[in-house]
Amino acid sequence: MTTVSKDEFFQFTKELCERVGAYQTQKWGTALNIEHKGEINLVTEVDKHSEKLIVEAIQSRFPDHDILAEEGSGERKDSPYKWIIDPLDGTTNFAHAYPLFAISIALEFEGKILAGAVYVPILKELFQGYAGEGAFLNDKPIQVSQSKTVLDSMVATGFAYNLRETHDNNINHFKNVLLKAGAVRRDGVAAIDLCYVACGRYDAFWELDLFPWDTAAGMVICEEAGGRTSRFDGTKYTVYEREILISNSLIHDEMVSILKPGIPRGPRR
Repeated sequence: MTTVSKDEFFQFTKELCERVGAYQTQKWGTALNIEHKGEINLVTEVDKHSEKLIVEAIQSRFPDHDILAEEGSGERKDSPYKWIIDPLDGTTNFAHAYPLFAISIALEFEGKILAGAVYVPILKELFQGYAGEGAFLNDKPIQVSQSKTVLDSMVATGFAYNLRETHDNNINHFKNVLLKAGAVRRDGVAAIDLCYVACGRYDAFWELDLFPWDTAAGMVICEEAGGRTSRFDGTKYTVYEREILISNSLIHDEMVSILKPGIPRGPRR
């Protein structure tokens, strides 16, 4: 079995993210072939080609590893290693020439997220983390903020593509947090939001109905920077859960107290 050290993961994902990011930057702001996976859920040829580039690179370097990718590339090989990929997080932003989108690549080992890399091509910012080894932005160590109250915090959230179809659509949580927090932002790129908590730009982030490729990389980066992750009620979170709350740790319990009264019920739709 091919193992993956911190140095190897960091170097491999750096080179891969920069290569795919250069392609995305070249295509950004140009005419695109846009398809719909749902009423407001977009996918472009850039998503598909970016995923192809990433999957082919992983298969070439780590041929016996599993791959879970948003657009369905890769295959299961019953490996203890699984690469979890979002080739272009923030497709709607990208399709509208809005400059906030990212590449997200995580590595799971025996069910635990081992490492993550999130690259923001337009800003040329590469966030990386490895379990037990810390978190970094462009090779410099990062840590979460020191805000101690939600009132003093800037927090972020997002809304799932099914918000018109379900009552558990985050609007109630958005209202509750908006009335308590210093500021609330909605960027539309969960991977970036998680990394912004990691480096102290945000103090917390919460969202519903995300998928493993949305949160895996950013979660390990944030936790390695001193962040805390849970479900809305404070219980244990995994990337296969329906809801995520991640914070600088200091305001986590207060965020739980705000979110918990309106937590959704039922399985992921």
